[in-house]
Amino acid sequence: MQYDRLFQPLTIRGMALKNRIVMPAMHLMYTPDGNVNERFSEFYYRRAEGGAALIFVGGCRFDEYGGSPGMLSLETDDFVPGLRAFTDEMHKRGAKVGVQLYHAGAYAHSIGNEGRQAIAPSDIFSRFTKEDAREMTVYELHTVIKKGAAAALRAKKAGFDCVELSASAGYLICQFISPKTNERTDEYGGSWENRTRFARELLVAVRGAVGNEYPICVRIAGNDFVPGSNTNIDAVAFAKLLEQCGADMLNVTGGWHETVVPQLTGEIPRAGFAYLAAAVRDAVSIPVAASNRISDPVDAERILALGEGDLVSLGRALMADPDWPKKAEAGDEDIIRRCVACTQGCLSKTFFAEPAGCLVNGYAGREYERLQHRTTEPRNVLVLGAGVAGCEFAIQAALRGNNVAIWERSRILGGQLHLVAAPHAKHAFLTLIDYYRNMLARLSIPVVYGKDASRNDILQSGYDVVVFATGSTPKKLTLPDGCALPVVQAADIMSGKVIAGQNVIVIGGDCVGCECADYLAFESALSPDQTYFLLSQRAEETEKVLSLMDGRRSA
Repeated sequence: MQYDRLFQPLTIRGMALKNRIVMPAMHLMYTPDGNVNERFSEFYYRRAEGGAALIFVGGCRFDEYGGSPGMLSLETDDFVPGLRAFTDEMHKRGAKVGVQLYHAGAYAHSIGNEGRQAIAPSDIFSRFTKEDAREMTVYELHTVIKKGAAAALRAKKAGFDCVELSASAGYLICQFISPKTNERTDEYGGSWENRTRFARELLVAVRGAVGNEYPICVRIAGNDFVPGSNTNIDAVAFAKLLEQCGADMLNVTGGWHETVVPQLTGEIPRAGFAYLAAAVRDAVSIPVAASNRISDPVDAERILALGEGDLVSLGRALMADPDWPKKAEAGDEDIIRRCVACTQGCLSKTFFAEPAGCLVNGYAGREYERLQHRTTEPRNVLVLGAGVAGCEFAIQAALRGNNVAIWERSRILGGQLHLVAAPHAKHAFLTLIDYYRNMLARLSIPVVYGKDASRNDILQSGYDVVVFATGSTPKKLTLPDGCALPVVQAADIMSGKVIAGQNVIVIGGDCVGCECADYLAFESALSPDQTYFLLSQRAEETEKVLSLMDGRRSA
């Protein structure tokens, strides 16, 4: 497929972008002292080499109250030289680079800010940190604005091509504009004009610091998805104000951290929040980027073609495969290693103050270790098993110059990935099977199916090395004599071999048990196709359809 729109250039206030691919700021936990280091730099150098046009780093703290552990810093001039060296190297690799200025407000953990109590528009309890935040004084509010402007100027001196203000995910700016978290009675609370005053003054101050020729971007929440807070209608109104105050680009993401609506995981349809960006784009004349769960080049091109955005924001997609842009442009989309929307390495680890990684890309965050090297002594390698471990090992071994073959006992590739992908929120794992199939073909790695290898087969094969990747076997449950309940494995349910029926007991509450229960619940409810049909045809009242979606069949 031709991605003509995706690879069109775009200029934003003098900043020339070679394509429409943006990598948003992601919390990585790579910079424990706030300074650029090798791990941080090599991670982003790799994404720049992969072809993204504009890469944002951060969030970047600029105030002692508003940061998080492991976060980049622009609090003082001391951080500028290291950042300057970093941006110079990014430019050599063909990417523009911006920095996101970040203040968490009530979302700041005291443990990550030397015990300081978080500051916010009002005295509120944070549902994210489970801590109380105190109301900012007007002096403190103005101090944050001044510090934000000073950090923006440092960013410019450090060679960043633009700055971005973080007004998404429930952070400080969101807290000011939301009636749920802003209970002030002064000029910064109450009316819409007052609640947006802090954001407007911050943007104007940043513009004054960096000058009229320097691009300023803002990442906004397209819908807070929090009852009593701002909706997409409010996001559109806010976007208009930002444009009037001098913003040059808007990046529209989903909701707050505390929302119960999934934001990153597989429950979200591919590009499922593009409609939020579309509403904003229809209301402003500056470029707008669409975000969240855009992992396929076809979805990216469609967003641009339908006018839902001027750019696409690829975060975890570029963590999973930094070469996503180059592969799409070259027509090699079949070997893009797509994000599977699991968040196990990229997000979950950061909640435990651990550096971010990626479930499908073991090199993410480890680029500085220089692990991808060619062998000087190629070996003939036999891999037993074509599941995840077998396929991944075979590909990596072949990329290093070894001669590799796979024997697989079954007739299919992917092993238990087929079971992993069975729950409704995990269908994206099937793309990993496609990636393995296509990469094995590209690397000319033969896969022999239906091969139940014996000891003699292995000994007589002539290979130098044998790698066992034969998977696992589930435990069996034996019921007491006289119990007539049928017992089946979760694999039997999720593979479709067995339909369990209405009354089911799931033994085991770990991942497999929970996902099996979810699978059963989803199986008994209205399907997505049925839901779409009934709603689009107005065949039933909305509440009736919702009850059927929840598995309730009573009228």
